Amino acid sequence: MPDIISIGEPLFELNQPKGEDIFRQGHGGDTSNCAIAAARQGASVAYVTSVGADQFGESFMKLWTDEGIDTSAVSRSPVAHTGLYFVTHAADGHVFSYMRAGSAASRMTPEQLPVAMIESARILHASGISQAISSSAADAVFAAMRIARAAGVTVSYDTNLRLRLWPLDRARAVIHSAVALADIVRPGLDDARHLTGLTDPDKIVDFYLAMGAKIVALTLGEDGAIVATPDRRERLPPIAVKLVDATGAGDMFDGAFLSEYLRTNDPFASARYANMAAALSTEGYGAVAPMPRREAVEAAIAAGRR
Repeated sequence: MPDIISIGEPLFELNQPKGEDIFRQGHGGDTSNCAIAAARQGASVAYVTSVGADQFGESFMKLWTDEGIDTSAVSRSPVAHTGLYFVTHAADGHVFSYMRAGSAASRMTPEQLPVAMIESARILHASGISQAISSSAADAVFAAMRIARAAGVTVSYDTNLRLRLWPLDRARAVIHSAVALADIVRPGLDDARHLTGLTDPDKIVDFYLAMGAKIVALTLGEDGAIVATPDRRERLPPIAVKLVDATGAGDMFDGAFLSEYLRTNDPFASARYANMAAALSTEGYGAVAPMPRREAVEAAIAAGRR
């Protein structure tokens, strides 16, 4: 059985590089990205989702198989499509447009969950997006988290707030309820400021620790990250990169952190490793293509890259 199970929505990606008229095909969706990132670090991973019986769903099935991800809990919908998203690049960063309403993944229900697989895993990972896509998907994620907790499985949760998908009050209520069920919480700074009403990073970390998280990894964008447990915290400096596209960097952090945490049981070493992996992933276009494998991350760390 896989060590890491990720649950959520994959999105087929069409990414238009700066100065080009074409859209390059790729793959996205935060929890799918996390699964691939973890697999590329050597972890045993399964993905729980639903895709359409269309060419985009076929592309995902091939991708996950090629990456060594267990797809036995991926269902194929004969009536709903695989979600799509478009990425364009403006002066102030990348811009996302989505075609995901009614997607196969948004129709997930608790009854579809692979209970035995979740109970035998070491980590279950989900996100705010996994719950924002529909009420039934939110219910499925809550059910998966409770199954995991009852079985002693570590629960990881990325708050990943998308206000296009739901109003802030509803998002805050659902995400806070999910955080209360999580052992590892990975908010981004901008999202956390919306969700908590706080601005200071250390106070945000304190907020999530007070909700019961055993580990909080707060990513700070260009300013690095903070990783904390109830009795220790560490500030990770940013790593200099030749920035091309930051799409999926947070998901890369998630997957790299979880994979390394399984190896070391050290949240601080895992966060340092994930910080490097996420930095490297921004040096190419798209979410998946530039995700580094373990050997590249270890080589950058060994070289003392900063």
